Amino acid sequence: MPPDLDTEATGKAEDSFTVVLQRSGMTLIVPAGRSIAETVEAAGVYVATSCREGTCGTCETAVLDGVPDHRDSFLQPEERSDNATMMICCSRARSERIVLDF
Repeated sequence: MPPDLDTEATGKAEDSFTVVLQRSGMTLIVPAGRSIAETVEAAGVYVATSCREGTCGTCETAVLDGVPDHRDSFLQPEERSDNATMMICCSRARSERIVLDF
């Protein structure tokens, strides 16, 4: 099933959502119009990024729980459908909560 039809996805594309940084022990709210990377940086956590457009793969992050809204052009379709990683510079969450290995 394509990610945009995933029945687990409850959030709208521009809604705010919660991101849990598993290794950092932080829980943050990502507001509409702001990326996960921007939100994490504003909380004082370093994020490795380069392009900020989802083309380079520098910010690829493992997804432990939740459904990403893939907005990058880096991942292949099968990688997107696995929902195992996401580009946090541009992608958002389709679920109300997403847990990252960060």
